Amino acid sequence: MYGIIKRMDKKELIFVVLFTVIIGIVAALPTGFEKQIYFNSEGVRARVLETDESTVYNIGLIAQGEQRGVIEIESGTHKGIQVEGVNLLTGRNEFDKMFNTGDEVWALLEFDQEGNIIFANLIDHYRINKELILIAIFAGLLVLFSGFTGVRTILSFAFALISIWKILIPLMLKGYDPLLVGLVIGNVLTVSTLLLVAGFTKKAYAAILAAVACSLVTAFMAVAFTKYFMIDGTVMQWSESLLYAGFMSLDLTGIFQAGIYLACSGAILDLAIDISAALDEIVMSNPAISKAELMKSGLRIGKSVVGSQTTTLLLAYMGSYISVMMVYMAQGTPMLNILNSKAIASEILHTFVGCIGLVMVSPLTSMICSLMYEVEGQTSLVNGSQRLIEETADVATGV
Repeated sequence: MYGIIKRMDKKELIFVVLFTVIIGIVAALPTGFEKQIYFNSEGVRARVLETDESTVYNIGLIAQGEQRGVIEIESGTHKGIQVEGVNLLTGRNEFDKMFNTGDEVWALLEFDQEGNIIFANLIDHYRINKELILIAIFAGLLVLFSGFTGVRTILSFAFALISIWKILIPLMLKGYDPLLVGLVIGNVLTVSTLLLVAGFTKKAYAAILAAVACSLVTAFMAVAFTKYFMIDGTVMQWSESLLYAGFMSLDLTGIFQAGIYLACSGAILDLAIDISAALDEIVMSNPAISKAELMKSGLRIGKSVVGSQTTTLLLAYMGSYISVMMVYMAQGTPMLNILNSKAIASEILHTFVGCIGLVMVSPLTSMICSLMYEVEGQTSLVNGSQRLIEETADVATGV
């Protein structure tokens, strides 16, 4: 254990501690959109004690009316009180839900001037505890199989989520250029993730340079092909709701273009570090390898990895559109009509711009690695031998 701590770069340890502090600071940042929409109200967790469906009526496949029920409040200022709650059914199955006795729900309570409950709206099933269990399983398995690297991965994951919620989305809502904001946030996440996972090493630096370069190319292609395909940002789900909510000046097309880049940036950095880590291992095993041979090795590795990564990207994008494709097929829509539709064309744009960015990662990362590792020159063999001696000594001492 002492040997591992001894070999650990102090810069990496300091960076992890500093990064944890940064996550705390970003999490505490106000978004500027904390205003209370519903006055004299409170969201609470509650349990359904009984239900009444006498005012619910079915029309074909949909239900309308009101489901009523008695709930017991389990959180908030009125904890322990039993009140009648109402579940309003709109006739839209994607939003409507039915509750059963014993279900935990999230309810919105409305109060009068004296603080008495005048209405309880049953919003949805309560899922926070289930989400926390799923996250805990993910974090536990990651740490179990990856050790301290897993902890750093969790930090990068948390930083990505917090940065998107606390910085990216608020800046876009405030009218800042969405593509510029997306590029800045995306590249900050790329740099921080790769430094956390790979440390302050050449393989991390090479992956960072390649990922950032490919992200710029991807963003440029997203802008160019969005105009070429004549697609605007209203193709995004819920986008028009932003306009109706008062954000008339938002650049929806720019948000769509930023989304194309952000959606593939994770796959780009993943492929970049895969190739650079593999080349780093090759250099460690053969420090005298030439620049040309190292680049050829990178290209050969990339041939295998790029194919699987592009397929992964395709499945990730198209998976969310399975129901749309099923509707088209069920209606007997001709294939040319499907491919020419705005929704499907936007997904084709999304998918293949991202795939082009992935294809470029392999040669670019290979070239950067061949240039960076060549700098070592004749000292590569000496450094490799010294590293082997240190590792052999650690094994001999029982580390």
